[in-house]
Formats: sequence, structure tokens, C-alpha cells
Amino acid sequence: MPFVADLRTVLHGRDFRRLFAVRLVSQAGDGAFQVALASLIFFSPQRAATATGAAAALAASVLPYTLVGPFAGVLLDRWPRRQVLVTANALRTLVVLGVAALVAGDGVQPALYAAVLVALSLNRFFLAGLGASLPHVVPTHELVMANAVSPTSGTLAAISGGFAGYGVREALGVSDRTDAVVLVLAAGAYLGSALLATRMAPGLLGPDHLVERRPAAGLRALVDGGRHVRQRRPAFDALAAIGAHRFAYGISFIATILLCRNYFARPSDVEAGFALMAAVFGASAAGFALAAVVTPIGTTRWGASGWIWRCFGAAALIEYVLVVRISVPLMLLAAGLLGVAAQGSKICVDAIVQRVIDDDYRGRVFSFYDVVFNLAFVVAAGTAALALPANGHSRPVYALIASLYLVAALGYRRASGRQPADP
Repeated sequence: MPFVADLRTVLHGRDFRRLFAVRLVSQAGDGAFQVALASLIFFSPQRAATATGAAAALAASVLPYTLVGPFAGVLLDRWPRRQVLVTANALRTLVVLGVAALVAGDGVQPALYAAVLVALSLNRFFLAGLGASLPHVVPTHELVMANAVSPTSGTLAAISGGFAGYGVREALGVSDRTDAVVLVLAAGAYLGSALLATRMAPGLLGPDHLVERRPAAGLRALVDGGRHVRQRRPAFDALAAIGAHRFAYGISFIATILLCRNYFARPSDVEAGFALMAAVFGASAAGFALAAVVTPIGTTRWGASGWIWRCFGAAALIEYVLVVRISVPLMLLAAGLLGVAAQGSKICVDAIVQRVIDDDYRGRVFSFYDVVFNLAFVVAAGTAALALPANGHSRPVYALIASLYLVAALGYRRASGRQPADP
């Protein structure tokens, strides 16, 4: 299989193996953490799920980093990135243990939400650091290959961690104390990832040249980073395209939560809804894995830009099918195919940004990338809250999602056609 061959190729590098292990262990913890949050917020017998509630919870989970991310990106170009990976996960260990204590003691409360937001913000900082670090551990001609293997494997590790958390939840029974146990397991994974990161040399992951440390340098460096992206047209267009995708995908994601919770299962049957959502995540995982196999093949034939707009076009077709008919088998099939489109396009955008952005700006640009990715999701959450009914079933909304994907495909095809052919 091409994925296995790619994995063997990039695993020959010792430094890549070490960074890869840091990612896998950390993202397994992310999966367990997210299962605990989903259980607490969306699939708790004491708390009903509505379009507004789901949108508010998901928006709140990404909004803090969206606001501070560009400034945090300056730190990725100011501090040794290896130390960022160690520190971020060490801090996450402490914060998630605090969240577990709050859940076990008093359940859902304002202090818990604040701690969760800190943990999620640290996670985005960590992932931006991984993206900026990857070109330091693989040669340039292997970037698409490494991005097919590394983030995709990380996503699969997150889903595996999620299923492990789901297994604990099923074994111990549905309760806030069970969710606290899952959170402790997630904290253990973060601690393990931090310890694995210490095996790398402090200067291995860059930045090659540190930005100046004067107090005013942060905002100036941020402006410089934005100007750098604007001058690198392939990166600018790719970030715009992934933002459009994330907006459409965000609406679809919230609709799926509500379909599982309130449409295909009785709202009172929390366990049935949670099990169906687990099946949707499993289908998405299969799509992510398939994306890692087919994306290197697609980019060989059409280039990274050509593969991106084809992924968006396929996503549009999938969503148009859901306008005509919706059922559990079709929802699972759509989750898998959207997983291919989402992960396949992201692999290529990552590689384009890594290839055309200078290392001195890469931390800021990857944080800006994360902000685009998450801000589009926040806007999608607001749109979903206004447009979706409580059960998530709305043909006009599915038509809107499909049309957004189609516009993104056509727009990016036109924009990339004005660029030099990508390798």
C-alpha cells in the first residue's frame, strides 16, 4: 500500500520518528479528552442538546485560541519549538487533572469551562508547533508524504484514544465520575508526550533565526508574518480555501451531532445517540486513513492544488446527495467520504504552506493557519445555531453546505490556475 510505503520512508529518519511519537501519544490523549467533553456537554442525561447549545459549546472551545493564536505564533518563532512541545503538554497535564477534579467534585460549572478553554488553547498551540517543526525532520521532497502520514496518523490516534475513552465509559457506566476517569487517562497521555519530546535536541525543531525580543516586536512580527503570507500567493490561496472548507464542514459537523442525538435516536435515549456518534467517528476515521493512501497518488497525477479542488468538488457531490435523502447508512457513508475530502485537502494545504513559507515565519504562519481554521468553525457554529432545527435535519442547510463546497472548488481551481505549477 502507498501509505505503508510512505510510512516506511519517513520513519527512516530518527528525528521524524521522535516527533511522530510525540504527536501520536498527545493526540491519543486528545481523543480521550474530547470523549469526556462530549459526554459531559452533548450526551449527558441531565443536559439536553440543542442547535444553539451545540454551536455555543463548539464555538467556545476554539474561540480563545482564535483570538490569541496570532500572538502565540510569534512565540513559535521566538522560543525553541522543542521546548514549546514539552511545556505545552506539561501544562496540559496539570490543567486536565484540574478539570478531572472539578468534574468529579461538582460536575459542570463555570470554573470547569474556563479550565477546558485553557486546555484546548494549549492544544492548538501544540499542534501549530508540530506543523512548524515538521520541515526540520524531513527533506523538502518528502513533505507531502510526511503530511499524509503524520497528521493523518495523529487523527487516527485521536480517534483510537476516543474509542478507548468510550470503552471506559461503557465499562464504568455513564456518570460525571466516569468522565473524570477518562480525563485522568488523557492527562497521562499528555505527560507521556511531554517526556517523549525531551528526547529531541533543544534546537532541533528551529526556529533557525529567533525574532527580536523587544516588547513591541510581537505585534510587528505578527504584521510581518501576515505580509509574508500575502506575498506567497500559493499559501494565501490555500489558506483561503481551507477556511471555506472548514466553514462548510463545521455546519455539517454540528448537524451530525444533532442528528445522532435527536433525530435518529430518541432524545431521551442518550446511549443510543452516543453509540451512533461513535459510529460516525469511526466512519470518519476510515475516511482519514483512506485519504492518507489516495492523496499521494492524487497529488502525483494532479499536483497538490489540483487535488485540493477535486476534494472540495467530491464533498459538494456528497452533500447534494443528502439533500435528496438522509438515513443512517447514508450519514455514515457521507462521514467517511467527507473524511477523505477533509483530510486529503488538509494534507496538501499543510505541504504547500511548509514549502513556500520561510522558516523564520513558519511559526506565525501556522498559528495564523490555525486561526483561519478555527475562526471559520466559529462562524459556522453561529450559522448552524440560526439555521438548524433541534434535530439537525434541514434540506436547505445541506444544500447550502453543498453549494459552499462547490464554490470553494471552483474558486480555488481558478486561483491555483494563476499560480506556477506545483510539484
